[in-house]
Amino acid sequence: MRPVVRADIATSEPYGAPIAAVPAKLNVNENPYPPSPAVVQMMAQAVADVLRGANRYPDREAGRLRAALAEYATAVAQTQITPDQVWAANGSNEVMQHLFAAFGGPGRSALSFGPSYSMYPEYARESFTTYRTIPRRSDFTLDLPEALRAISQQQPSIVLVASPNNPTGNAATASELRSLTAAVEDIGGLLIVDEAYGEFLGDQTPSAMCLVNDSPNVAVTRTLSKAFGLAGLRLGYCVASAEIVDGLRIVRLPYHLSAVTQAVAVVAVESADKLLSQVASLREQRKVLERWAGSVGLQQTDSQANFVYLGRFADRAQVWQQCLDAGVLVRQSGPDGWLRVSVGTPAENDRFMTVMSQIVSRGDVLNEG
Repeated sequence: MRPVVRADIATSEPYGAPIAAVPAKLNVNENPYPPSPAVVQMMAQAVADVLRGANRYPDREAGRLRAALAEYATAVAQTQITPDQVWAANGSNEVMQHLFAAFGGPGRSALSFGPSYSMYPEYARESFTTYRTIPRRSDFTLDLPEALRAISQQQPSIVLVASPNNPTGNAATASELRSLTAAVEDIGGLLIVDEAYGEFLGDQTPSAMCLVNDSPNVAVTRTLSKAFGLAGLRLGYCVASAEIVDGLRIVRLPYHLSAVTQAVAVVAVESADKLLSQVASLREQRKVLERWAGSVGLQQTDSQANFVYLGRFADRAQVWQQCLDAGVLVRQSGPDGWLRVSVGTPAENDRFMTVMSQIVSRGDVLNEG
C-alpha cells in the first residue's frame, strides 16, 4: 500500500507565482535593485568567516542578529526594542508559521480581512487553526466597525492584518490599529500586523512596532525580502513582547537559521542605509505608475507598498496573457478584475505602461460596471 496524503490537503495546490524569463518581471514585489558591490563584498567576507566554523551548529538563538534587528527596530519605531523582543526566521513566512503554531491550533481560530495575502489560510491549515475572513470595503480599506464586531463575536485567538495590505496596498491607520489592539486585548488574543512592505509606508503612517511596548497582545512581522532587496536570503523577523517571543522559541525547529543566513543578515541590517537607498525612488516610481493609470482610465487603490493594484478588467486572465506575450509578467491576485504590478526600474515600468496602454486602447478591456 502507498502512503496517503492528508485528506484536507490532498486536492490543494502548492503556493507559487508564475515564472518566466521576460524583460520586465513585475509579479512578486521584489526590489529590482540588487545590493551594491560594496555590501556584497562585506556579505561574502562574513560568509567566509562563518564557514571556517561550519562543522559546528549555528547559534540557535541568533543572538547577534536579534541584537542588530532590535537596534534597527528601535530606530523605526522610535521606542526601545530589546533583543529578547525580536524573533528571526527563514522569511516572514516562517515567522508566521511559528506564530500560528504557538498561538493558534486545534480549537482556536484566526480572523483576517479579505482580500489579503493568500498564504494566511495556509498558515492556519498547517496549524489546524480555523480561518475566517470578513470583507474589506469596496475600496479595500478596513471596515473597522465590522472588524470590531467580528472580533467581539468570534473571539479569535489571532487577528491578522497586513499593512500595507497585499495585494491591494492599503495601509491601516494608526487609529485603526489602536482600535484593533484594544479589541484584541479585551478577548486575550494576539494581533499580528504584517508589515512585509513596512519600509514603503508614507512618512505620516507610523509602524505598528510603536505599539508593542504598550500592549503584550501585538506582534509585528517584517522581512528583508522587499525593501532591503534580499528576497534570495530568506530572512524575516517579528517584534513583540518577550513573552510572545518565548512562545515562538518553543515551536521553532532546532537550529532553524543557518550560520550563513545569520551572518549575511547581520551585514544587511547594519548596512540598512545603503540597502534602503532606493526606497525613495521606488516610491516616486509608484507615483509615476499611479498618474499613468489615472490617465488611461484604470481604477487603482491607495497603495503604500512597492506595487500598484489596477482594475477593473473585463477579463484579467486575457490581459495578463497579453502582457506576458509582450514581455511583461504581472500578477493575478485578489478579486477578479484586478491585476497587481510591482514597481520596477524606470525601464521596466516604461515597458509595462507602454504595453498596458496599447492593450487598453484596443477597447472592451475595462469593466465599466
